[in-house]
Amino acid sequence: MGCVNGKCCSEYPPSSGGDSRDYSLHAKHILTQRSLEKVPIPSHNFYLEYSVLTQRGYYPDSPDKENQDSFCIKTQIQGNPNIHFFGVFDGHGQFGTQCSNFVKDRLVEKLADDPTLADDPLRAFNSAFSDTNSELHNSGIDDSMSGTTAITVLVIGDTLYVANVGDSRAVVAVKDGNSIVAQDMSLDQTPFRKDEYERVKLAGARVLSVDQVEGLKDPNIQAWGDEESDGGDPPRLWVQNGMYPGTAFTRSVGDSTAEKIGVVADPEISVFQLSANHLFFVVASDGVFEFLSSQAVVNTVARYTDPQDACAAIAGESYKIWLEHENRTDDITIILVHIKGFPNSGAGTTDGSSGISLRPTRSRRGNSEISVASGSEFYCSLRSESSDLHSFQHVVSTNRSPALVVPSPAHQMPLEL
Repeated sequence: MGCVNGKCCSEYPPSSGGDSRDYSLHAKHILTQRSLEKVPIPSHNFYLEYSVLTQRGYYPDSPDKENQDSFCIKTQIQGNPNIHFFGVFDGHGQFGTQCSNFVKDRLVEKLADDPTLADDPLRAFNSAFSDTNSELHNSGIDDSMSGTTAITVLVIGDTLYVANVGDSRAVVAVKDGNSIVAQDMSLDQTPFRKDEYERVKLAGARVLSVDQVEGLKDPNIQAWGDEESDGGDPPRLWVQNGMYPGTAFTRSVGDSTAEKIGVVADPEISVFQLSANHLFFVVASDGVFEFLSSQAVVNTVARYTDPQDACAAIAGESYKIWLEHENRTDDITIILVHIKGFPNSGAGTTDGSSGISLRPTRSRRGNSEISVASGSEFYCSLRSESSDLHSFQHVVSTNRSPALVVPSPAHQMPLEL
């Protein structure tokens, strides 16, 4: 969910996306998929098997519009065989493609050049986002009304560091008895979140839906339900005396105009310790999660033995449901990383034939045939109760946003069917 005109309503000069090893998108109208690749984690004797897919959205009013998503996969950062990076960047605005590609290149470069990365990844992540945001502002790219979200996962040994700016998402699949449970590793940063709403209001933003801005609904009613019920006309951010920028997210890289009303590039960082019960994780743009819940995505992956087939199935389902609700689709990018050979694994296969049951879930907007209670709904519900984040541990961060340390699944409340 990007600018007020969808992702953008303008044409763009040609540009290419891809990862930091120069795997580029081949054309703006077609699906691009990387072959299945593997990378070992020698420090803990397991390996990662990963694939990626990116699909341009369907824009009947802008047939020449490019895919504004980009991705970055960088293995063995700093020559260390135990450090790997996975990131998805969802551009928006007139120059969103350029912003997305700039950030996917510079962010991982900043991390790779930071000598403290292995010892203090929280500080390194905060510094990389801050420096990349400043460099984008000072580049030749006009980011006054353009920018990109970023969802990134840094693997260091058996620990995942997840840094999020915006409303894309990272999800890990956890084997829980005979079930596979989706656990969100990031929180969507939108005005639906009470803490984000209050933060941007203090920064001077007006928070209103399009109907409220246009006078069709009372602007004094500052309540929008949730993303599932009101995702079609979500609350957006506006300057006090203008009809811009209209962002539906509360954090991004770039967006120098929106930055003045609280749309910052400070990442929320979670730290996640892997165990033998963790099967795979997904890093994807909000084109996936607009109509598919985290659990629905995990369920789909679990039905396939080939990660490339799983990525294609998620993209196809997302595309189909978008067109059932709207006359366009968003750009869709998915990185799927399987965790293989973890010591004492015994997780078994995940192709739906091993007796493992898949949880039903609900999505952000509407219901699909494979979706019914979202991991994000569970995750966010913990934040809204009086025992706020009672199962999370705060870590002091060097930036404005505290890191969230995600506990092991054994310490979580179970998701209800």
